[in-house]
Amino acid sequence: MKRFYFALLALILSVTAIHADELSDAYNKEYTFLKAQKTELKSRLKKEKAQQSTDIKKAKAKATTLQDKYLALSKEVKVKQTEIEKLNQQLRDKSSNSEITGSVVLQAKSTLDEYGIEIKEGNNTTNAQKMEIAFSDAIILYSKLSSIQTEKGKFYLPNGSIAEGEIVKLGNIAAYGISDKATGALSPAGNREYKLWNAVGSSDDAKALYAGKPMDNLDIFIYENLEKEVEYKKEKTVDDVVKGGGVIGYIILALGVLGLFLIIIRIIILFFAKSNVKKISKIVAEKVESGKGDEALEAIKGFNGSAARVIKSTLRNIKRGREHIEDIVMENILNESGHIDKFGGFVMVLAAVAPLLGLLGTVTGMIATFDMIAEYGTGDPKMLSGGISEALITTMFGLIVAIPLLLLGNLISGWAQSIKDSMEQSALHIVNIYEKHNAK
Repeated sequence: MKRFYFALLALILSVTAIHADELSDAYNKEYTFLKAQKTELKSRLKKEKAQQSTDIKKAKAKATTLQDKYLALSKEVKVKQTEIEKLNQQLRDKSSNSEITGSVVLQAKSTLDEYGIEIKEGNNTTNAQKMEIAFSDAIILYSKLSSIQTEKGKFYLPNGSIAEGEIVKLGNIAAYGISDKATGALSPAGNREYKLWNAVGSSDDAKALYAGKPMDNLDIFIYENLEKEVEYKKEKTVDDVVKGGGVIGYIILALGVLGLFLIIIRIIILFFAKSNVKKISKIVAEKVESGKGDEALEAIKGFNGSAARVIKSTLRNIKRGREHIEDIVMENILNESGHIDKFGGFVMVLAAVAPLLGLLGTVTGMIATFDMIAEYGTGDPKMLSGGISEALITTMFGLIVAIPLLLLGNLISGWAQSIKDSMEQSALHIVNIYEKHNAK
């Protein structure tokens, strides 16, 4: 049995040895192969690196070339874009100039058509050529309009009749008519016709111009066009001005008349009050100084008014104490102030209300004007004159009424205060004389 094991072991060892030799040979072969592969790969890698380096250099050179070419093309594109922009601008300028010249030609046509001048043009006439024709016609028209011309014609007289004769035109802004019926400056009558202006003093100028005589001064009527009639010149009267103020204007004037009437009444009241003070004071002072104080009250018995009442009250209480008498004097003067200041406050109220009414008239006049504008527009100034006239005239009336009333009212108030001061001074003067006489 042992032999069997030994034999088996020897067999295994021999097999293992044979197999190890085979493995060693296989390993050596594989190693040799791999080493050869490695060497080949290194050689290929070296070649690839060299090729890659060459390719990179070529690519960089090509990229640099392309980049330079790109920059050159970009510059060229920018130059082309600038040229294109310039061409577009020139095109726009030409289009704009064409529109401008076309507009100028249309304006020239419309302007010259008013004077019966038509621009002569052909089918191929450009706008520039039309402008040259228009300027040429305009120069001729300017020479004509800047000179004095005489032609046969007719014009209307103020009574509506027609006068035929010579029309002396000063350019296109004024004209004079000369006929057997009438001579003088002309104004537009509408529809390119004339009528005799109603201002005096222009007939001599018309005859002088017709005769070709130079004039230093002209009585002239200048107009813009002959399409619209101009109303005859009319001088405004006081009645026209008052009517222009409307209802509010009448109210302001009525308040002004009332204020002046009250001021006159105040002046009369203060005049008599002032004269009575001096006269009564003189009579009473003479009686008291002569020792006839008891007769002083009887001497002024026939006098009436504020001053008489104050001095009479002073004489009735003259025997009382000084302070009591002064209180009585002041009380009587305060009682008489109502009569002396009569209508003074009301006059000042009228002076304050008048400009407010004028402002009210201004507002209503402007409202009427804007209503007229909303309904008829602003084409005819005559339609707006009523509201504007009322707006301005009522303000003027308000100031005309307020300024005198305010001035006179303050002056008269100062006069009334001076009268009250003189009444107080006279009463105290009498008291002083009485006390001095009794002290003796």
